[in-house]
Amino acid sequence: MATPLLTELVTCAGCAGKLAAGELANALSDLPMQTDPGVLIDFRTSDDAGVYRWASGPALVQTVDFFTPIVDDPFTYGQIAAANALSDVYAMGGEPLTALAIAAFPQDALDRDTIRAIFLGGLDKLKEAGAALLGGHTVRDPEVKFGYAITGAIDPDRIWANAGARVGDRLIFTKRLGTGIVGTAIKNKRAPQALVDQAVESMTTLNKTSARVLREFGDAVHACTDVTGFSLIGHSSEMAAASGVTIVLDAARLPLFDGILEIAEQNKSGGMGTNRAHFARGLQAEGIPPDLITVCFDPQTSGGLLASVDGDQADAIVTALVTAGVSATIIGNIAPADGAFVRVLRDLQAL
Repeated sequence: MATPLLTELVTCAGCAGKLAAGELANALSDLPMQTDPGVLIDFRTSDDAGVYRWASGPALVQTVDFFTPIVDDPFTYGQIAAANALSDVYAMGGEPLTALAIAAFPQDALDRDTIRAIFLGGLDKLKEAGAALLGGHTVRDPEVKFGYAITGAIDPDRIWANAGARVGDRLIFTKRLGTGIVGTAIKNKRAPQALVDQAVESMTTLNKTSARVLREFGDAVHACTDVTGFSLIGHSSEMAAASGVTIVLDAARLPLFDGILEIAEQNKSGGMGTNRAHFARGLQAEGIPPDLITVCFDPQTSGGLLASVDGDQADAIVTALVTAGVSATIIGNIAPADGAFVRVLRDLQAL
């Protein structure tokens, strides 16, 4: 019997399979407060990773991320899963050190070589990041899932929380938008190969260089997050809520994969719908084309970093990122809170 395609074994692809943001918020709303003084950042601000301060030396930064296949090639799937998990540590300003694999495979559906290729793809990106694989855990599951728990080190005085955005900052985004749409198109066998190639290259690229360059600018970086399953609008909303500001995005500057708008309306994932249902209440976006709003709610897999940086240094930071080979764009700025978490404008002049 032939081994089925990975995306045929799952109902949702990649980060589109996350629990809906609204459901998650309701489930966690009454969890008891932390009392451990070592906890510097936990789940309450919807940050990318938790941070725990030891008695001396760097603090621990910890995260876990796993998801269903967004591509059919097992090695590439493993690479993307690892890059996505590592990204949360980079988004906090930390350096990944160790990893524990998390894997779920259906009984008898995948052959030995396919499973091995998934693990090899993940290991390839862990090595690139300089993170040591310590072990992991596997279970049987009707749907394929793979990812990692990552532990890293971080300077407790230089944490990029999502709560630090300041009025007058400018927003820098690395990578491009549309991976969830591409993943849905792959699953339904209607994805143009050129678009698939763009998205795969992006998803397998670590945010390591982006984080390194941003760290070189020290205190100019005020807040950071990576744009993943809750979409550009969702993660921007979380940053705005945590920082007490309004994020203003320039629709004309949003970096998109070539051709993504042409297939956006036909390839909406379930995660896109739940993102819109939860985050649309905090969005103002009059006069923006529907297909672009669709992309803005698209759940991203292994997406780019969204950094709120000192307005006077934003251009220099973008130049440094581009020089280092990173796709980087100024896509908006930080304004005083005005009742909306995110506003998308057709042309933001102050950039």
